[in-house]
Amino acid sequence: MKNILITGGAGFIGSHVVRRFVNIHPEYNIINLDVLTYAGNLANLKDIEDKPNYTFIKADICDFDTVCQVFGQHAIDGVIHLAAESHVDRSISNPFSFARTNIMGTLSLLQAARQYWADDMNGKMFYHISTDEVYGDLPLSGGYFTEETTYRPHSPYSASKAGSDHFVRAFHTTYGLPIIISNCSNNYGPCQFPEKLIPLFINNICQNKPLPVYGRGENVRDWLYVEDHAAAIDLIFRQGKVGSTYNIGGNNERSNIELVKLLIQIVDRLLGRPEGSSEHLITYVTDRPGHDLRYAIDSSKLRDELGWQATHSFEEGIEKTIRWYLNNPDWMAHVTSGEYLNYYNKQYPGS
Repeated sequence: MKNILITGGAGFIGSHVVRRFVNIHPEYNIINLDVLTYAGNLANLKDIEDKPNYTFIKADICDFDTVCQVFGQHAIDGVIHLAAESHVDRSISNPFSFARTNIMGTLSLLQAARQYWADDMNGKMFYHISTDEVYGDLPLSGGYFTEETTYRPHSPYSASKAGSDHFVRAFHTTYGLPIIISNCSNNYGPCQFPEKLIPLFINNICQNKPLPVYGRGENVRDWLYVEDHAAAIDLIFRQGKVGSTYNIGGNNERSNIELVKLLIQIVDRLLGRPEGSSEHLITYVTDRPGHDLRYAIDSSKLRDELGWQATHSFEEGIEKTIRWYLNNPDWMAHVTSGEYLNYYNKQYPGS
């Protein structure tokens, strides 16, 4: 059996990746390392916590000594690195924490992998999950990000992810570390922390609270259902070419205001309200500094080389997502109240 370290596995995307690997790949021992910041929620993984091929470790990826201990004690063969600070608004108010986690944390993992695998890198893999935001933005008139697009990060968040991408590539060219990078578009789906647009607005519509839309809501994003992303990560980790970059997109572009109105329409319908009756909750607010205009991913390399394609249309994925939040009000209540932070307090003090 191979021992695979997944960082940030208690987070939104990470929890879906951990669950997939634990359930689908019994040939892997999965070690989930997460420091349990506000965005980490072990309740997301309650259904697999007793599986024999799953281990959770509460630790900070910036703690190099602890990371080295994990590599040694668990004989790590591969890393799937998802741990990151990811909220753009938080990066604007506190860029230091993003530089620390996203750059220094990644460097800590890279150095540990390099040291532990120094004598034999055969069959090893360091897979770094990044974002399309490192590419900057695109005009509304068209164009797509490809794996060859020049980096032009505009926010502290995207700058920190760009820095981590460069370190990963540098460890490949300098030390021969076997690496892969993927850059994904905006994810959505169950268990997403409600600071992000889709879960926040679903909850606000249910609660008849304002829906704050930046500017005029004209900014465009490409949306990727989280289970499709997890499937892509699974495929890339097992079959991707060492040293390669793969873009992962949902081919689901929507302007923010178009998305908000769709959320309103579906939530109203599912709650038995007249469709669109919650549009009065839309409130236009001052635009975010450096707000990228448009993201759009070209995933043809991933499709052509490895055969991946998204299986959820946006309409299917968004209704599935909304139904999950409506059917799991306790999850949302625990997260919005902060009660989830006490979920494993006895086992992991201070979490």
